Amino acid sequence: MIDLRARRIDAAREALGQGDLQATHRLAASLIHDDPRDAEGHFLLGVTLADAGQIAPGIASLERAVALDPQGEYRAQLAKLYAMVRREGDAAFVLEQAETALPADALSRDTMGCVYARLGNHSAALGHFREAVRLQPYNSEYRYNLAVTLNFLGRVDEAEAALEALIGMAGDHARAHHLLASLGKQSAQANHVARLGQTYSRAREGRDRLLLGYALAKELEDIGEPERALDILCEANGEHRRALDYDFSRDAANFDAIEASWADLKAAPPARDDGDAPIFIIGMPRTGTTLVDRILSSHPEVESAGELQAMPLAVKRGAGTRSRNVLDPETVALAARADMAVIGRDYLGRAQHHRRDPAKHFIDKFPGNFQYVGFIARALPNARIICLRRHPMDTVLSNFRNLFAVSSRYYDYSYDLLDIAAYYARFDRLMRFWAEQLPGRVLEVQYEDLIADQVGQTRRLLDHAGLDWSDDCLSFHTNAAPVSTPSAAQVRRPIYSDSVARWKRHADVLAPVSQFFQQHGIDAA
Repeated sequence: MIDLRARRIDAAREALGQGDLQATHRLAASLIHDDPRDAEGHFLLGVTLADAGQIAPGIASLERAVALDPQGEYRAQLAKLYAMVRREGDAAFVLEQAETALPADALSRDTMGCVYARLGNHSAALGHFREAVRLQPYNSEYRYNLAVTLNFLGRVDEAEAALEALIGMAGDHARAHHLLASLGKQSAQANHVARLGQTYSRAREGRDRLLLGYALAKELEDIGEPERALDILCEANGEHRRALDYDFSRDAANFDAIEASWADLKAAPPARDDGDAPIFIIGMPRTGTTLVDRILSSHPEVESAGELQAMPLAVKRGAGTRSRNVLDPETVALAARADMAVIGRDYLGRAQHHRRDPAKHFIDKFPGNFQYVGFIARALPNARIICLRRHPMDTVLSNFRNLFAVSSRYYDYSYDLLDIAAYYARFDRLMRFWAEQLPGRVLEVQYEDLIADQVGQTRRLLDHAGLDWSDDCLSFHTNAAPVSTPSAAQVRRPIYSDSVARWKRHADVLAPVSQFFQQHGIDAA
């Protein structure tokens, strides 16, 4: 009987490794049929269900496996599923338990690292990624995860060495090339342009070409070839945009719903003063939000919780809609009539798992929260909101030049210059709407003003956040906290003006954008 069970387990794990979910499910079910308390059977069944997209039943099976045999491998996979369904508190608790009996296999250690990273605890993730690489040194994904975390932690030289080792193993690993290009500014004497050009030219898969195109364009810009860089970007983004099923009307409908729902939201009873005062940094991406996050989180009384999805998810739960999109017109309309106190408590509960020191104020730096200003104002009466603004033309160019999360539909607008211009126009209109409806609630900071007058603008930021002056905020570039955004390399430097009026180098290519802004009454001179 023991031999039969062992053979079934071996066969099930082999089938799982080959992606044969049907065979794995059948073998796991047979293990449970013979012994309902067979932890391995419940584990294999849970992993199979999750891989098939049945997350809730998968969690139930893994919870049963852990209850029967609380080993590290089972806990690692359960933590992963908790994180997938945004049960961050449960994920953190299971990880803490797994630390007491660490799994011996590389996959589980990598999985633990990924969950820690998702929770924003990159320091905790690092050791697990290192161990995964030690156990399976030829696994390119484990090496990539290690390099990403080293970069987030500011250990750039180590990240570079890890990526070169990975590229030495897998020369066409597009994500490795893309990350390597982003680690810092390249020079004419030391760059990867030739290698990137060759890799880009032989890439065929769409996402690889996108990643490599961005990497090549970035390095060409670094070495003083901005026109060639933009040509590559237009080619790579154009290919990707043609493959997307995107129309700006989808985003326009959301903007319309946000403005239309304000009457209901304004009429809803606000949440009571709960004493908590999170700091929201909002705006279009690539407009200085990470810079402001670093400035404020350098204050001794402030920490950054990163770019949280806590408010979008709290609003989604408050609405009770079952649509796949976190934000859509129905969700906005129903959430505007929900209990703001419940949404506020839900938000704070979700954010709690990303905080390190509860005694400090915390920053939520998700730029897209500009769409949730009304909910923030009503659900969190003490919240401070700071919106970054940047020259419209530089905003469009910067969004076009920087690759966001490719799998996220939120950023589908960012692969076409006129799509970005249309998105900016609605963002601009919405921020003017908030200024009218919530006077004084949102501090708008112009990126160019911050670059020109760091001290004066920092004082404005601190005053709005209710914080005393701290000289530490002026030396934000020495802040050792992790950075997990595309601006990681930039915010580890003192204030610089290289990015101001960058669009003028490409005024000819951006002429249609300039014309669009003129037609929509936006000053883009």
